[in-house]
Amino acid sequence: MESKIDTLAKILKDSTRAVFFGGAGMSTESGIPDFRSADGIYNQNLHRRFRPEEMASHSFLVKHPEEFFDFYRQRMMFLSAAPNAGHKALVRLEQQGILAAVVTQNIDGLHQLAGSKIVYELHGSSRHWHCMDCGKTYPMKYALQEKNQPIPHCTECGGVVRPGVVLYEEALDDAVVQKALRAISAADTLIVGGTSLVVYPAAGMIDYFRGKHLVLINKTETKADAQAELVIRAPIGKTLAEAVDRLMNE
Repeated sequence: MESKIDTLAKILKDSTRAVFFGGAGMSTESGIPDFRSADGIYNQNLHRRFRPEEMASHSFLVKHPEEFFDFYRQRMMFLSAAPNAGHKALVRLEQQGILAAVVTQNIDGLHQLAGSKIVYELHGSSRHWHCMDCGKTYPMKYALQEKNQPIPHCTECGGVVRPGVVLYEEALDDAVVQKALRAISAADTLIVGGTSLVVYPAAGMIDYFRGKHLVLINKTETKADAQAELVIRAPIGKTLAEAVDRLMNE
């Protein structure tokens, strides 16, 4: 393990346009559960009538808004979560001119809270809400106010105010996707961390990488392991922090 972290540090030293592509595993060290593990959100018995995947869909929001917002507030919002060592390590890499961008499937906004400047959120952000009718934007705290429960409504038109995340049955934001693809295509190093690479179309984005170093940091096997120069089976936050410390202390 020590030699692999040394190798990662050397790869980062050789990089000037690195990109980090992350998933739910990036935030588990911040206390946010992932989706598909044994203890993940999708394996929790949350409701006798509906499956979690169904409750996180656009049609469920439209047909059962009270149940949707109850589920979302209880299981998809983690207000006490703070950036972990991995988020902070990526900020250091960006500040050193090594990391060009973060591409994330997460909706928690922890990369920005840590201080990352260039972040492409493929699935949107739970920290930004908007009216489904007129589009007026609201901060997350608006939806949490007691007067706005069980369903938050727009102060302008009375429409339902929803989180700015991509639900099942909804398409990714094409502008965000194109920016992410350009960053990955131009990268000299791609670090893929905390994702099982099973959710499409996001998982297919790594196929656009044409650079020198492909690094996989994940606790379980992924479809891209065979193509990677370096595969590390360890907590991603701890791994990134140790590698960046070694890079900076050389």
